[in-house]
Amino acid sequence: MAPSRRPSNGRSPLVNQQRQITSFFSKGANSPSSISPVVPKQNPKLNPSHSPTTPSPSQTKLKKPLLVIGPSPNRFSPTPSPDSVKTLDSAKRLYGEEVVGKRVRVYWPLDKSWYEGLVKSFDKLSGNHLVQYDDAEEENLDLGKEKIEWVEEAIRSFRRLRQKSVSAKVISCEEKSMEERSGGDDSTDEDWGKNVGKESVEDDSEEMDLDDEEEVDEVKSSRQLKGRKSEGRKRKKFEPEKLGSDKKIKSGGNGNLENAFKIASDNNGSRSVEPANNAEMGKASYILDSILVGDAAERFGMREAEKFRFLGVERRDAQRRRPGDISYDPRTLYLPHDFLKSLTGGQRQWWEFKSKHMDKVLFFKMGKFYELYEMDAHIGTKELDLQYMKGEQPHCGFPEKNFSINVEKLARKGYRVLVVEQTETPEQLEVRRREKGSKDKVVKREICAVVTKGTLTEGEMLSNNPDASYLMAVTESFQVSGDQKDLMFGVCVVDVSTSSFMLGQFGDDSERNALCCLLSELRPVEIIKPAKLLSPETERVLLRHTRSPLVNDLVPLLEFWDADKTVGELRSIYRHLKDQPVSGSLTEASFDTLNFDVEEASGCLPDVLSELVSAGENGSCALSALGGSLFYLRQAFLDETLLRCAKFELLPCSGFANIPQKPYMVLDAAALENLEIFENSKNGGSSGTLCAQLNHCVTGFGKRLLKTWLARPLYHPGSIMERQDAVAGLRGVNLPSALEFRKELSRLPDMERLLARLCATSEANGRNANKVVLYEDAAKKQLQEFIAALRGCELMTQACSSLSAILDNVESSILHHLLCPGTGLPDINSVLKHFKDAFDWMEANRSGRIIPHQGVDKEYDSACTTVKEIESSLKTHLQEQRKLLGDTSINYVTIGKELYLLEVPESLQGIIPQDYELRSSKKGFFRYWTPNIKKLLGELSQAESEKESKLKSILQRLVGNFCEHHIKWRQLVSATAELDVLISLAIASDYYEGPTCRPVISGLSCSSEVPSLSAKSLGHPVLRSDALGKGTFVPNDVIIGGSGHANFILLTGPNMGGKSTLLRQVCLTVILAQLGADVPAESFELSPVDRIFVRMGAKDHIMAGQSTFLTELSETSSMLASATRNSLVALDELGRGTSTSDGQAIAESVLEHFVRKVDCRGMFSTHYHRLAVDYQKDPKVSLCHMACQVGDGVGGVEEVTFLYRLTPGACPKSYGVNVARLAGLPDSVLLKAAAKSREFEAGYGKHRKVYEGELSNPNWDDEMVVFIQDMFRVAANPSYHETSESTGIRLLCELQHRASLLLRGN
Repeated sequence: MAPSRRPSNGRSPLVNQQRQITSFFSKGANSPSSISPVVPKQNPKLNPSHSPTTPSPSQTKLKKPLLVIGPSPNRFSPTPSPDSVKTLDSAKRLYGEEVVGKRVRVYWPLDKSWYEGLVKSFDKLSGNHLVQYDDAEEENLDLGKEKIEWVEEAIRSFRRLRQKSVSAKVISCEEKSMEERSGGDDSTDEDWGKNVGKESVEDDSEEMDLDDEEEVDEVKSSRQLKGRKSEGRKRKKFEPEKLGSDKKIKSGGNGNLENAFKIASDNNGSRSVEPANNAEMGKASYILDSILVGDAAERFGMREAEKFRFLGVERRDAQRRRPGDISYDPRTLYLPHDFLKSLTGGQRQWWEFKSKHMDKVLFFKMGKFYELYEMDAHIGTKELDLQYMKGEQPHCGFPEKNFSINVEKLARKGYRVLVVEQTETPEQLEVRRREKGSKDKVVKREICAVVTKGTLTEGEMLSNNPDASYLMAVTESFQVSGDQKDLMFGVCVVDVSTSSFMLGQFGDDSERNALCCLLSELRPVEIIKPAKLLSPETERVLLRHTRSPLVNDLVPLLEFWDADKTVGELRSIYRHLKDQPVSGSLTEASFDTLNFDVEEASGCLPDVLSELVSAGENGSCALSALGGSLFYLRQAFLDETLLRCAKFELLPCSGFANIPQKPYMVLDAAALENLEIFENSKNGGSSGTLCAQLNHCVTGFGKRLLKTWLARPLYHPGSIMERQDAVAGLRGVNLPSALEFRKELSRLPDMERLLARLCATSEANGRNANKVVLYEDAAKKQLQEFIAALRGCELMTQACSSLSAILDNVESSILHHLLCPGTGLPDINSVLKHFKDAFDWMEANRSGRIIPHQGVDKEYDSACTTVKEIESSLKTHLQEQRKLLGDTSINYVTIGKELYLLEVPESLQGIIPQDYELRSSKKGFFRYWTPNIKKLLGELSQAESEKESKLKSILQRLVGNFCEHHIKWRQLVSATAELDVLISLAIASDYYEGPTCRPVISGLSCSSEVPSLSAKSLGHPVLRSDALGKGTFVPNDVIIGGSGHANFILLTGPNMGGKSTLLRQVCLTVILAQLGADVPAESFELSPVDRIFVRMGAKDHIMAGQSTFLTELSETSSMLASATRNSLVALDELGRGTSTSDGQAIAESVLEHFVRKVDCRGMFSTHYHRLAVDYQKDPKVSLCHMACQVGDGVGGVEEVTFLYRLTPGACPKSYGVNVARLAGLPDSVLLKAAAKSREFEAGYGKHRKVYEGELSNPNWDDEMVVFIQDMFRVAANPSYHETSESTGIRLLCELQHRASLLLRGN
């Protein structure tokens, strides 16, 4: 019995498939040839109107395969002469195992046609050969009893390629089952047969250029031809196990290729046919602007240059504007009229989509496959490792099952993917043509999705990466306030995978520090902005603080909506969603129906949006940014999908004004990057970052929450201590319970994304729309996700219930809030019970369908009741018949598809009423249908159809009902995520090296109290000794601020002595402390820090026009403008990017500002040793250095041993020559450098003695002060300016002489 096959128009699937693929984008002249055709094998039983020996008109119009490789030495006529047929004796005598692998033609008498195939094997026992035909069907034949011809093989190549080169070129084709590729879809809806590419070889007598109307007729007739051969002769052998492999089908069907070409497969299910003598020619490389290289250039370049001139210098957009026009839209393309006239219906349909979306790659659905044509095919082969199909047009594709993988690959690489789906079957097209008089020749297709980096909702990489891929819309405005213009930003951040919207409007400074902070924290993968409206400075910031995002410029007002347009659209959407009836009529009296949590007074808008609307101008920019996001999401068919269950929140870091009133510490872009909070400086990865050190979460949604907490540590002392209590409550005796809870959570999928995806599919839209023709079972996938969501919610509820046992011995208000049902943890037991009772989860997951329990769905229950009533009527009728005929042995039987046959003993035949219909009989019994049975069977059939219909829609109704409670599910996920993060912080301290402690957080009781930071044996939160090779990490005591202590540490010491490490170490520990976690120290006391400023490392922003020194000073400027008394400043070697004098002057001025004006806590590391001299007696500055031991080396080069110990006092020098020695500079260079160093030190006035306090003149300071006072008095006294020039020169000379004496005296 043959395996189930889809109709293939009566041709070999291989032949039919290539005809489809090449003709879709081919319009050329037919190529006549006298090579004999390979005709379709026919089955006369499928078309009884025609005689088996008299072909129908469609049968006589034979088609050839498009793939004919080279000429054959022997030219066969369609009906070979009997002389060419081998005789029985000669066959038996000549052919055994030696013919295996050869090509053969077999004559089929009923078809009066010859069919080519390959001899696959020889059975010695039976003497039969296994022949595999070109359509992959196999047959065991005794070649001695068949009319056969042997096909002589020659070295062959495509005719097109012979014109260019004698050597074989790479000829690729998809590793797709051609049988599968040709069936069940639109295989005949396009004008496939209308035009054939140059590679097709036609017979003189054949006419391939069918009229449009004839083609539809051919669709009908050709479907009747499939399989006639096997039915007519009753001797075709189908062996399903041999047809199960695509590889066998193709190798058999293309046996004549295998001698000259080798077949290579890749991991994506694609295959390429390559020349056997040139295996490395499998894949050509391409660049993205349609400039072809390599084999692709040779194969397609000339055609594209000639045919698509309108893509080159003649290019215009849809409005016929040239690229130089200010309004030119590169996303569209004008197609010349003569080009459109030359296209077939299928080509025109593709170009109509493409010309409106030139910035996107089209996934064009054709049956079970997504096809890529023309310029998109080049991208498919380059980025997806697909292989070109044969033909002159670039073309590749992949099966429907690989959609998620391939769309994600392209999106991740920065492409926009336009998904064009079939919304009509060929049968529906025929009905439309027949009933409505439509002249369409191709099935309907519609855009159903636009997928980009920021709009991915599913995929393998997305599942494995918990990090959010944010889509960010940005707009700016300048608001006039008095004499100055205040810069204002509106931002909308969307996480499509979780249906989350974050909105904010904030003022910013000229450096855009607030925007920089947001970009560094979120790293959006996609930016939406109004075209040509943002300032150049903002454009540079978007470029500098992101990682190659996809940038979308929208037309202002028309596409990037203003606030009024946005509010109008939002109200329209939410009214529609509110008024939309819930899918289905599930019954449960206790169900809480939460209708989107809208506020009637604000026009159905959620609370956050209502707040922004009420804010007027203070919310207009944020609403406009939301409008840009909504327009963009609408193009991707995601606007209503996301808004249905969206979570809105205001950005807590909106603006840096009024920092003390904010509940969070501010970490700006420089702090996040320099301290390596999320990304390391080595490769941008997470290894070695603070986030990686703390991340022991076991859920994806917990990991995302941890990143949010890290970006915004707490500031208020009460909040910090509450979180500390929660972390402490999960340690000690409660740790085993916490670890068990964690173990349970590890079994969860990413519930936040799963619930968002489920809510998005609760209503048909986009690719989920009912009209979209999909061959994969989307309902089964949705059912699996639904059951996974139910089980996940049940698991989270049970895990939280088990963990709540620890509440008896903890006092943490946070834990009580998170673990007590009805507070932070929603009470969902009744809702879960309803779904638990609704159907059998395990059975539904196994069978792929839901059978609801009674009372769950009224419509389904009604249908079941109707069926039962009819079945009851049939039973009653049976009792009546037994009574009527007087025999209780009469029963119903089922024979085949005939149900409720009344089986009556033969002895009662004489009394059977005449209106009984005899259906069948067996020995001793007759089987009847009574008129009543026939009537009831009709009703039963209709009732069961209705029941099945309701059963199919039960899933959608259940999911819709489930999503009504999306707020409760989101609260459950939020509580679970917070517990996951708290446990992660609780066990993070186990990974520190050395002692750990709970920080003591002390608030400032009055304004005169000095902020403090005190640490004893402070370790490093990230570094460990095992990562340092042979060394061990040295802890240090650090005191900054507080009563009796300096607010600033001026840190000196040798190069590589550990100064930068200490600065980072202190800042990271402060972040840990305000996060609520333990810190690596014996003790740690802290007054909360409102903002950490960090300036370290040498880097430039050349793309933004900033040198290293300018970047350094820009960050310093931000510190000077924004630092408060409660800030923490870490400056590392400020001023090194310019001359020594300028650098030292800037460094000292900045330090003076922080010490005198701001009076904040800070650390200032420097190699300008003169600063240590200037501040050695300043009580607000503590001089410290990183200790080292100095020994004499060869040639006077000092050898330094680093002790990494923070020590009071200043270091006399930086020992840079020692680092040069460690770097391996030549000895001659080192000796010269050491000598020059000593020379320079001598020229600086023997400053080493100054550091040691050995001043030669004890009164030098007093004399210097008198001298400076006299100098100022001379400069400030007006009388001196009115005297003669000679008098002024005399006074200056006197001052100069005194200065020289002072220097010589020192």
